[in-house]
Amino acid sequence: MRVKETKLKGCFIIEPKIFNDSRGYFFESFNQDVFNVLIGKNIKFIQDNESFSSKGVLRGLHYQVGEYAQAKLVRVIKGQVLDVAVDVRKNSLTFGQHVAVELTEENKKQLFVPRGFAHGFIVLSDTAIFSYKCDNFYNKASEGGIIYNDKDLNIDWKLDETVFVVSEKDLQLPTLKEAVL
Repeated sequence: MRVKETKLKGCFIIEPKIFNDSRGYFFESFNQDVFNVLIGKNIKFIQDNESFSSKGVLRGLHYQVGEYAQAKLVRVIKGQVLDVAVDVRKNSLTFGQHVAVELTEENKKQLFVPRGFAHGFIVLSDTAIFSYKCDNFYNKASEGGIIYNDKDLNIDWKLDETVFVVSEKDLQLPTLKEAVL
């Protein structure tokens, strides 16, 4: 596995070693001990989630606060997404900055999104199966979010906004300046 820290401290792109042969491929998608050594933290994931979405579906930008904050390890099983992490740690030097990474079934890259980040993705392929691990349980009272088209964040979602499919709930999210962090 190769690990590269992004411009946002604590947020990593992980590239697994893939073994291809005439039968197909094999790779280790997660190993707790190796993962903790590579990112230099002791993270214990306790929940796995999966979503299926069609082209243009934009989910996010979501986060949880307080004792229910979550770190996530995200990847694509089928298809292609643009995955985005936004630093919402108030005292961070990169507060309000984001990274965007294309995660695909071919490249098998993963993104580690630490606690204190908002997270979202948009589906670039016809359909996508998106999977992620969380290090804390979801708590509705602790959820927060930022509107995907916040002008201050200036995220390039790679698709024309006319094809976006966004939930009514996500359309009501505040800007970063208005968000409760």
